[in-house]
Amino acid sequence: MTDRKDIEKLFKQHYRQMYRLATILLHDDAESKDVVHNIFAQLLDDSRHLREETAESYLLTSVRNRCLNVIRSRQIQERIEHLYLLDLDTTISPMEHLDEELKALQKGIAQLDPPICQDIILQHFRDGITFKEIACRMGVSETTVYKHLRRALSQLRQQLQKQ
Repeated sequence: MTDRKDIEKLFKQHYRQMYRLATILLHDDAESKDVVHNIFAQLLDDSRHLREETAESYLLTSVRNRCLNVIRSRQIQERIEHLYLLDLDTTISPMEHLDEELKALQKGIAQLDPPICQDIILQHFRDGITFKEIACRMGVSETTVYKHLRRALSQLRQQLQKQ
């Protein structure tokens, strides 16, 4: 099942169920629609062959996996925002405050120990590389990448709270 008509047929048959699952997982109407539409857009771009008997489970699994990625991204974003939250000093303009925060963050990253923490945090947040890609590049497990990232964030949080 790879041509456009087959994908349209799948869309008509499974859209509601996929959208409902995404809404249950994400609690966000617009994001749920985006997830489902992106799956069908990928199907149009891919040259995969979907068999009719497994299409439904493939589509629902795709929705679940994409929703989990969205949730994971949200959690990471919330952690980053929490990390950047500092009490605003009313005597400092917002731009000056932002410059000070960035300098403090850069200084904190340069002081991370062990140095692998610095590499991982830069690759993940600055370069947007996934845990899996970082693990492959460094020859370590994804769990190791996650643990070093968690350690780095903890160290940064402590350093920024001292300031």
